[in-house]
Amino acid sequence: MITSLRGGITVQSKNENQTAPASGIRHPESGIQAPASRNYLFDKPRNVKILLGCFYVSLLVLLIVELFVHKHPHFAWEEWPEFYAVYGFVACVVLVVAAKYILRPLVKRREDYYD
Repeated sequence: MITSLRGGITVQSKNENQTAPASGIRHPESGIQAPASRNYLFDKPRNVKILLGCFYVSLLVLLIVELFVHKHPHFAWEEWPEFYAVYGFVACVVLVVAAKYILRPLVKRREDYYD
């Protein structure tokens, strides 16, 4: 007998009284359980805190290293400390604001547009 479980999993069983694992979703007709969902790396808050800590430490190291690296500037403002970090942040904010208030009204459609 072939039984289709949720999520497209197909199980072939010869014996109706087949035992299933202790975890997962039990199919109502056959009684066979699907495997439980996996735990991924960022499901645990501790792992997210570790990743953010690494990110902030690397950011701090790069900001400190930039103070000691000669950049060969073409313009006077490129000599300012942390110019490229500030420039990148401001450019990102400008792109988000432009997308929200200028581009969104251009492409937005009424809720019943496709009806």
